[in-house]
Amino acid sequence: MAVARKEVTGLTARAAGLVGCLHCGSVWPKDTSRCGLCGSALTSRRNASLQHVWAWWWAGAIFYIPANLYPMLRTSLFGQESSSTILGGVLELVKHGSWFVAFVVFFASIMIPVGKFIAIAYLATVIRRGGAIDSHSLHKLHEVVEFIGRWSMIDVFVVAVLSALVHLAFVVNIDPGVAAICFALSVVFTMLSALSFDPRIIYDVAEVRE
Repeated sequence: MAVARKEVTGLTARAAGLVGCLHCGSVWPKDTSRCGLCGSALTSRRNASLQHVWAWWWAGAIFYIPANLYPMLRTSLFGQESSSTILGGVLELVKHGSWFVAFVVFFASIMIPVGKFIAIAYLATVIRRGGAIDSHSLHKLHEVVEFIGRWSMIDVFVVAVLSALVHLAFVVNIDPGVAAICFALSVVFTMLSALSFDPRIIYDVAEVRE
């Protein structure tokens, strides 16, 4: 027997005359300008949240293109130089039988960034376009995007470690390529895009559309 699901709604902080701190989670009267615990500025909602989200999103997307087209690593072995892109490095690892490492690089450098772009764009689009939304699911999606953002720098970290450690005069040298800088900037911009999104507007939209 199918049971209809009904979302339970209650009194919101804004309706109760309260404002929550996004940094420490404490709640204060709406006229309070700064949090008494962490000192952060208190605002009921971030002004132009979606505009900031899209601005950082496009910046990240623009830098992600050269991050995949230009070399991530430049290797010099006995005077012979070679370079590889992210995808080229994955294929090279597969060629040498390192399937697990290839999967980790592919997952961290391609699947996670692309997934973040899609998730952030989906959140911003759903909020703007109208129609019924599942506020709880959207909030969970936003939390997941914020959580995985810190793991997107694995590729850049590996390049930095190799560049710092592998310098053996004329034998072998490893240096970061242009793609490493572009990839790092893309990750930072997408993290700023996710942080610019005010999750409280999800519930504002849900209240309006009920």
